Amino acid sequence: MSTPNIENTNISTAPGVELSPQQKTIVGSVLDLFAGRPSLEKLQLWNDDAVFEDPITVAKGRKQYEPQWYGLQTAFSEIERLSHQVTSSGNPISLDLKTRYVVKGIGKEQTISSVINIFTSADGKIDKVEDKWDGQLPDSGFRNALRKINAVSVPKMVGVPKNEEEDKARGN
Repeated sequence: MSTPNIENTNISTAPGVELSPQQKTIVGSVLDLFAGRPSLEKLQLWNDDAVFEDPITVAKGRKQYEPQWYGLQTAFSEIERLSHQVTSSGNPISLDLKTRYVVKGIGKEQTISSVINIFTSADGKIDKVEDKWDGQLPDSGFRNALRKINAVSVPKMVGVPKNEEEDKARGN
């Protein structure tokens, strides 16, 4: 697996938590994604059938999860990571993340505190990322139905670059 250009290389870990170089690449790439800095190169660290799950979506497979990450650039005028700390280097790798978002157009600001779990496969690629706002994911049938609708509708509204040139043209 080649190493993509990771912007978040200063990874904060809890006392006693150590990450391998490969885990640092994975965590740095995920921090970049949450900062609204996706790239096709970073998303190659994900398996094709990987899952991204948060309180508003359950995106299964590359055609659903890639637009979720590119959609952050579309939806928010500002994304600021306030803090992060890796709390476990197992599988999943767990980290606490606090991020401030400003919604484009209306200027509404929202700070989200999350527990992020990054599950990897035997080959070191990402199998699943869970973003648990306030440490939780919804468990009601209605909310889960809305999350599935989001996973299908966002790819229809958000384009993913087809190649590296298009990616660079977007500033990624």
